[in-house]
Amino acid sequence: MTSPHRAAGPPPLLRWRAAGLLPLLGLAIVTVIGSPLAFVGIQAAQTSWDQAQRLLGRPLIATLLWNTTALAGAVTLATAVLGFGAAYLVERTDLAGRRAWTVALTLPLAVPEFVRGYSWISLSSSVHGYWGAVLVMTCSLYPLVFLPVAASLRRGDAAAEEVSRSLGQGPLATLRRVTLPLTRPALAGGALLVSLYLLGEYGAFAMLRFTTFSTAIFTQYKLGFDAASASLLTLVLVLLTLMLVTLEAGAGRRGRTARRGTAGCSASPVRLGRGRLPAVAALSALVGTALGVPVYALVYWLFAGSSTTLPQASLLSAALTTFGYAFTAALTATAAALPVALYAWRRDTLFARTLERAAFLPRALPGIAVALAVVYFAIRYAQPLYQQPPMLIAGYVILFFPLALTAVRAALAQVPPGLEEVARSLGTRPAAVLARVTLRLVLPGLGAAVAMVGLTASTELTATLLLRPTGTQTLATQFWTYTSGLAYGAAAPYAAVMVAMSVPPVLLLTRRTLGPNPRTENR
Repeated sequence: MTSPHRAAGPPPLLRWRAAGLLPLLGLAIVTVIGSPLAFVGIQAAQTSWDQAQRLLGRPLIATLLWNTTALAGAVTLATAVLGFGAAYLVERTDLAGRRAWTVALTLPLAVPEFVRGYSWISLSSSVHGYWGAVLVMTCSLYPLVFLPVAASLRRGDAAAEEVSRSLGQGPLATLRRVTLPLTRPALAGGALLVSLYLLGEYGAFAMLRFTTFSTAIFTQYKLGFDAASASLLTLVLVLLTLMLVTLEAGAGRRGRTARRGTAGCSASPVRLGRGRLPAVAALSALVGTALGVPVYALVYWLFAGSSTTLPQASLLSAALTTFGYAFTAALTATAAALPVALYAWRRDTLFARTLERAAFLPRALPGIAVALAVVYFAIRYAQPLYQQPPMLIAGYVILFFPLALTAVRAALAQVPPGLEEVARSLGTRPAAVLARVTLRLVLPGLGAAVAMVGLTASTELTATLLLRPTGTQTLATQFWTYTSGLAYGAAAPYAAVMVAMSVPPVLLLTRRTLGPNPRTENR
């Protein structure tokens, strides 16, 4: 006998169409996002086997592989330690001024990596090479670990930690045996973003004179005009990305998701006692190094003068152009990420997991590879779009789609399981459930995705240099023009505006990602 709930649902044909449309839409989106990979493969296939062996067998390849992996390993480990430690101090201890510390620890995201490299190089030429890159990139990227871990600690049910302490376990034992496993998915996701950033970064490494795969690929494309050799190097980055995504997926599955209990249980804060002063000193040193140095450098060069032999461009025009392109790309990337994340969240199947992981692969492509792929497509199949704004927006969407996908899937993870099924059992159509229930719950996460993509797109450099319409200048391209000529004073205003424009999205990202603190609400 058919239950009344099942009879009230949509007809089987409509249910089949709704269930079949989402994976098809997700597949179409991931295919478009991954199209630069096809371009790289086509270009690499033009190289003969002997040429490929000679290229990949050169000592330079071993050096590039060592530089890239050693840097990624060191920075990922450093950001994981700093991000987790800072999140634990802010969310699980009786540290004073939690809100102020949260904002201060997140604000380094407002400073682009190449601006941070410029700030260190312009103040001291000794900051370069491997250790200079480790320092600069750690200061830039640790918030990518801090934010998801802090959100996991804030929203999670801390009953297990209370039980551990009640059984006589000390703070360190509880941290190692309970807290760390609960935050492992967030920690792994943040570490993945850090690693992906490092694989594709160019501007900061060029300033710091440290050679990685991304800088070598840029040289092959831009200076050597050797697309085939550059594509082979790019494929190595894609393989590294695939390994990282697989490792992150395994680490996330082994972790236990921290969920809020029905009563919103929060652990009583760990008392720092004599450790309060060292904790404050450590956080102050971190914020001072990550935020204080770039701010000081910008203020110094703003007052030191901006004399230069290069023509001055309109600062306001560059700022408005940057905002327009970045905001449009952020909205487009977030809208495209929603179907992919929604399907992977609803269907824990091999196809869904593969689709989601494949969407992360383009993040390993350097900006110049994505830009050339877009140019290749426009010239062959969409000639009217060549050197038009849609090309630059498409490049941004492809590059930063993984960021939007990460934010959207994190928002969906907070939706109570089975909620959509309950709504459908009451006779609500799937489209109405999506609009009235799911989207309303994940709306803060969508805002975080827009903020994250917009923040990153507004400071993108390499793809912008190739895809911008003729005569168009953004803040990043003007900044690069002046710094390439060592006109640090002239570059400072553009860097300052980029940082100022990035502060509101960072604050919004902090608020959307972390949300209210239940401990402060209960006081």
